[in-house]
Amino acid sequence: MSIAGPTYLAFDIGGTKIASGFVTLPAGGAADDVADARPATSHERAIPTEASRGGDSIRERLTALCAEQLAWAADNGVEVSGIGIAAAGVPDSATGEIVSATDILPGWKGQNLYRAFAAVTDLPVHMVGDVGAHGLGEAGYGAGRGRGIVLSIGVGTGIGGAIVIDGRLFQGAHGVAGHAGHVPAALGEGFLCSCGTTRGHIEPVASGTGLRDLYNRRLEERSGGADSGGTVPAPAADGADVARRAADGEALARGVIEDSARALGECIGGMGNLIDPDVIVVSGSVVKAGPLWWDALREGFADSALPLVRPTPLVEGLLGGDAPLVGAAVAVHRSIA
Repeated sequence: MSIAGPTYLAFDIGGTKIASGFVTLPAGGAADDVADARPATSHERAIPTEASRGGDSIRERLTALCAEQLAWAADNGVEVSGIGIAAAGVPDSATGEIVSATDILPGWKGQNLYRAFAAVTDLPVHMVGDVGAHGLGEAGYGAGRGRGIVLSIGVGTGIGGAIVIDGRLFQGAHGVAGHAGHVPAALGEGFLCSCGTTRGHIEPVASGTGLRDLYNRRLEERSGGADSGGTVPAPAADGADVARRAADGEALARGVIEDSARALGECIGGMGNLIDPDVIVVSGSVVKAGPLWWDALREGFADSALPLVRPTPLVEGLLGGDAPLVGAAVAVHRSIA
């Protein structure tokens, strides 16, 4: 067991909920420093984002949650070294401003979280994107641990990605590096992407909502709309519903799972050709779709990847929902170390 190091208050701001918890990193603060280093999370709390109330409301309730968490830490003798934020949208890590956000979070663009947090604490604060934080967590302490170049892909309600090089997040010139969901894919032609295009991105056909939308469109297009047993399947409620139908042997659902995962694998193969990572970590709710999904993903990757990239392991993430909190703690630790 490793010796405990600094403790950080971490936040993960998503479209549905705002999660928070205290993350204690091992002594040294980085996984490479101690062979069996593991972070520990404690006093985790979550509140609904209530995105429809707008960005000002999110900011105000976020800082109120921060004040409550810091009060708990003071009452329980927890020394907090800083605050790490994993934020939805495209945050500017230098200024603390959200420079871009989709309509899922109205009024979120333009919010300045560093200024907001300064009103409730004088602790150092550092913010990165939520998918970037997820990648930092998996690279440092999860499935990418010990690898120099990690490509992290999150496949859930949407699709995001992160590139972590030697433990540091590569954000690009405009903070948008790693937006894996917006890679072109023929399967996505005609489906509305969260970025506004219908010209063919992978996210609207390979995310959880994408699986649902692809299934339901094919259901509508089927001649007669009847299954082999003569019944008409109801539209799928979500991606998990499609996965359940595939597991039960429904041909339409199995075809959707296979085509979607294969297309995503081809896109990841292209990313691998560009980045040449040591490992590709795939996380999120959709990875629970089962062997059918994973087999098709790996087949698509193998078809698209260059020969030297093809042996790169595609592995499932290990940290689950704690990954963004751990990554946010790593980010603030790196910023003040």
